[in-house]
Amino acid sequence: MSIILDPKDYPELSPNAELDALAAVPPERRFAATSPAAARTWQASLRTELSGLLGFVGDEPVGGEPRLLEETDRGDFTRRKYLLRTSAHALMSLYLLLPKGLKGKAPVVLAYAGHGYGVKDIVGLWEDGSERADPDGYHADFAVALARRGFVVAAPEISCFGERRNSYAHLDMLLGQPEPSTCHHAATYAMMLGRTILGQRVRDSMRLVDFLEGLPEADASRLGAMGISGGGMLTLFHAALDERVKAFVVSGYFSSFRKSVLAFDHCTCNFVPGLLSLAEMTDIAALAAPRPFLVEAGTRDPIFPIATVRESVETARRSWAVFEPGAGSRIELDEFEGRHRISGKRAYDFLGERLREGS
Repeated sequence: MSIILDPKDYPELSPNAELDALAAVPPERRFAATSPAAARTWQASLRTELSGLLGFVGDEPVGGEPRLLEETDRGDFTRRKYLLRTSAHALMSLYLLLPKGLKGKAPVVLAYAGHGYGVKDIVGLWEDGSERADPDGYHADFAVALARRGFVVAAPEISCFGERRNSYAHLDMLLGQPEPSTCHHAATYAMMLGRTILGQRVRDSMRLVDFLEGLPEADASRLGAMGISGGGMLTLFHAALDERVKAFVVSGYFSSFRKSVLAFDHCTCNFVPGLLSLAEMTDIAALAAPRPFLVEAGTRDPIFPIATVRESVETARRSWAVFEPGAGSRIELDEFEGRHRISGKRAYDFLGERLREGS
């Protein structure tokens, strides 16, 4: 005789039972400090744990001068392309945008592209490398916009994007299968090594800052970062782990692991094994407290719901306030009508005010 169970009597049989069981596991290192001293101690401890979880972050710097590949006159700024060694086995291409007429050293902004055809899409280049005059796409050529505001801009090719995608031409065993995504392939490979692609990206970014500290045009003591989507993820984690980043803008990303990254279809490069048992996204942000932080969010962004963004911003403001009285006001939200894209309405002024004033 069979017994039919009524789901109303056994909520663990609900259609979302498996996810509900996973979601019931709380992060162990949530921010709960009530004094500045306790908050700083929490930061130092979690920063160490997070670095270990990501992997690669603690790699020793490698020697060697960056190689200049090309230089292009764009009228009001010069664009240089470099090749920088970030580890014994990794080379990173990057664009450096230098405004003309600089008087002394200028503040620097790291510009991180999201998924697409790579860094070319934020420095005024089409996929084939040809120049374009007007901004295009969800990135809106934001690196160019920053250069035209007087910043020295460093825009790296993020691992697995653009020129750093894998070539699968040699894989004749694919036998009609679609070509793998570089992000997925590299991320899962890194996981099998007990590391992550995000850790590799943060390490590369740290080596980029090392390079900028010796650049005659750049004042790396006034360093900002701005990125969208996957580039927003990198911006957040880089700022969390590198105190040299003094102010940062995260566009189309800051929200919640549970209510966004794990609630929708996201690229494999977003995932860090063990991270959710440690912290939520607002806790990662609090590692950068009380530095100035701007969140850009579209009210119709389909993968980072605006209600979750608002909730997370308020949580972050409460964390910031523990570090210093009034520090919660250093977090701003530029909420705009639109989908997953750069706004820029507040971001460029925000970075200008924070980095030029050093506040």
